[in-house]
Amino acid sequence: MSISPMKGIISTVLAIMLGFAGMSAQTYKLPDRHSASHGTLLANQGNAGISVENTTKYLEELFDEEEEPEFDIYTEGWDSQAVNCYTNVQVPNTAEIDVTNFAIPHPGYITSPYGYRRRFRRMHKGVDLKLNIGDTVRAAFDGKVRIVRNQGRRKGYGMYVVIRHTNQLETVYGHLSEWLVKPDQYVKAGDPIALGGNTGRSTGPHLHFETRYMGYPINPCAIFDFANQTTHTDIYTFDKKTYQNARNYSPAANSAYAKQYLKDNPVKAWSRSSSGSGSSAHASSSSYRVRKGDTLSKIASRNGTTVAKLCRLNGLTTKSKLTIGQRIKLK
Repeated sequence: MSISPMKGIISTVLAIMLGFAGMSAQTYKLPDRHSASHGTLLANQGNAGISVENTTKYLEELFDEEEEPEFDIYTEGWDSQAVNCYTNVQVPNTAEIDVTNFAIPHPGYITSPYGYRRRFRRMHKGVDLKLNIGDTVRAAFDGKVRIVRNQGRRKGYGMYVVIRHTNQLETVYGHLSEWLVKPDQYVKAGDPIALGGNTGRSTGPHLHFETRYMGYPINPCAIFDFANQTTHTDIYTFDKKTYQNARNYSPAANSAYAKQYLKDNPVKAWSRSSSGSGSSAHASSSSYRVRKGDTLSKIASRNGTTVAKLCRLNGLTTKSKLTIGQRIKLK
């Protein structure tokens, strides 16, 4: 066969393939953040030869303190509730997981990465994301709430939520100050599920976030690019040999993002020092900005006051409609 006919055949095949790709793109359209510029950004970050050991050392030196790893709720102290219901299930060696429909749980920077902690002689099976007490925490993917529980004032995750998603992942959200969902409730990616806090075994306000596949604690940085607030790819490939590895994780990029985050979200003095659910911490503030899902009752409870007092200070009634961003006087 001559070269020209061969070129014609190849051109036809490519046209057909591109046609199918176009049909797929209409069904699974990438968000704007998944543009070509993101691919270039990841390429520029690269691995830079940063080992897990060097990454951990870098972050330990970068931040004032490293939050203590939480107890693993899938293996410790759950004889009656069996949170890890996959103990007797054959888990495949590899699996492709669709992560196109996603939301970042909270736009905070990483304060403590996934990995082994020499100091505590245990694995940290998620990442810790910076937040202020009362900040909104959102569902990472569509799914159903499986567990809403409080482990206690200074134990484990404190107040936490576990969601099972339609893409077969499960996510864990720990150290919360308030729940906005109930067990068996269906949620969409991006729906508010809780408010951030400092409950449980925690040294400062942050969100402990885990991603799991059939009980295996995947490194969230294998799925999410937290410094750029997106996912690395549309499809995450789970592999029993590599699920603990990050993908294109750059401490330098995280540091740069941390500076911008702190500039946009100044840390309040009460948020640094509070060790409870946030009620006494908010009480020291003179006002409160209304967030999605807030009611006068919730605001009063979190700030150690009463609905009657809030109504009196703000010229409201118990039937007044609150708007997001509205400033409420507390004193």
